[in-house]
Amino acid sequence: MTKIFIINGGQKFGHSGGKFNETISAATAEFFSSQMDFEIKTTNINDLYDPKEEVAKYVWADVVIYHTPIWWFQLPHGFKKYIDVVFTEGHKSGIYMSDGRKADNPTRNYGTGGMLHGKKYMVTTSWNAPKEAFTLPEEFFMETSVDDGPLFGFHRMNAFTGMKRIEGMHFHDIEKNADVERDVRLYKQHLERTFLNTAVYEYLSDSNS
Repeated sequence: MTKIFIINGGQKFGHSGGKFNETISAATAEFFSSQMDFEIKTTNINDLYDPKEEVAKYVWADVVIYHTPIWWFQLPHGFKKYIDVVFTEGHKSGIYMSDGRKADNPTRNYGTGGMLHGKKYMVTTSWNAPKEAFTLPEEFFMETSVDDGPLFGFHRMNAFTGMKRIEGMHFHDIEKNADVERDVRLYKQHLERTFLNTAVYEYLSDSNS
């Protein structure tokens, strides 16, 4: 049984109602609930949460799936607060033990003190920016991908805990040219390829045994 922890980081703030990430999070829960051999837990960062219970969900999970919009090229402040609060609560109690360094060699092994080794994570993001803003040389992000640019720190954060990355998905042009039905369809196809492919599923299962 593969245990999936789904985090909806879509924040309700200003003109944003968080509806797209609610839809994607619901699609994730529906997908895994309809399959055998998967068990799910969920969190919506807009709801009240107990940091200790959230740490326990990370410890319980085999795969953490994050869903977040990107605001001003970063995580929304509510989701960032969730990470700050929960990961701090998880110090020496499930998420990380230390930064990994030892007093006798303080310049080496930084970032190796995580407690979530053997677990994996996946992230989806949603953007107002079109895909071409990342791929064309004359456009804003200068041919730097979402994962190598705005999400670089997010990926290293998860690596710090010991988790390894599963390829995620990024949704573009959500505000001005949204096609939610298409995006959900493509996303479910991504989940099928990632989690129902025999080789991938065996990889996940072996690493969690």
